[in-house]
Amino acid sequence: MISKTKQKNIKRERRHRRIRAKVKGTSERPRLTVYRSNKFIYAQIIDDESGKTLLSSSDFAMRTPGTKAVKAEAVGMAIAKGAKEKGISKIVFDRSGFIYTGRVSRLAEAARKGGLEF
Repeated sequence: MISKTKQKNIKRERRHRRIRAKVKGTSERPRLTVYRSNKFIYAQIIDDESGKTLLSSSDFAMRTPGTKAVKAEAVGMAIAKGAKEKGISKIVFDRSGFIYTGRVSRLAEAARKGGLEF
């Protein structure tokens, strides 16, 4: 019998594969992907055509104080600021199979507030 956490991870991976079949990052509209662990949240802007990560940010690297939700907002603002500096204004959002609630939505809303369109 598979443990409950293993089942959750399998379901998330299935959702992720289904999303990635439809979502592609281009040089005009790169992909903003989010990974959420139990402790930290990570965000990357990726150009899938060239296979390169253009920008990344995480609360692990930033060491901002506050709750996980506040840290997710800080990561969203940081990724938006870095994207603006590189001339990126439009992106495609990839939630990596995570449900769009809590920290994932807070990061996305902060990135929108920071000036990214998706």
